[in-house]
Amino acid sequence: MYQLEEETEDDWWEVEALYDLCFAPGRTALSSYRLRDGVEPVRALCLTLRQDGILAAVIRYWPVQIAGARVLLLGPIAVHPTRQGEGLGGFLMHESLTEAHRLGWERVLLVGDAPYYARFGFERLEGVEMPPPTNPDRVLGLELVIGAWNDVHGLVEKAS
Repeated sequence: MYQLEEETEDDWWEVEALYDLCFAPGRTALSSYRLRDGVEPVRALCLTLRQDGILAAVIRYWPVQIAGARVLLLGPIAVHPTRQGEGLGGFLMHESLTEAHRLGWERVLLVGDAPYYARFGFERLEGVEMPPPTNPDRVLGLELVIGAWNDVHGLVEKAS
């Protein structure tokens, strides 16, 4: 039985250790991390998934803006290597995106592999630019409200 919970301050070190395990060294040097510096995450969407108290998967979200439009930046998401292939990442995606919609978010942005995230409805965004160096083919978006990405173009910036 898995326990899905909102991430707490007490989870921070364990969550960071899972991210370190799952991602290459230097992950915090990525441009997406500059958008997170000094910004509080969207706590209601930062989730942990545990089995018997052991952390199996995590997801975080951050507020950003594009030309004044409010945008939700997804990431990172990680599944412990011993749990990959069990559908835990997909479960976290579906649960968190459903909650994001319920909370009134209209659009979600991420930097990732289009073939993987397409199954959740993410598509390459034209006219949306992440701070460099980011491959534009990896800038993906999802509408939680139909038409939410219409006329939203420009540089992704920290939420103000």
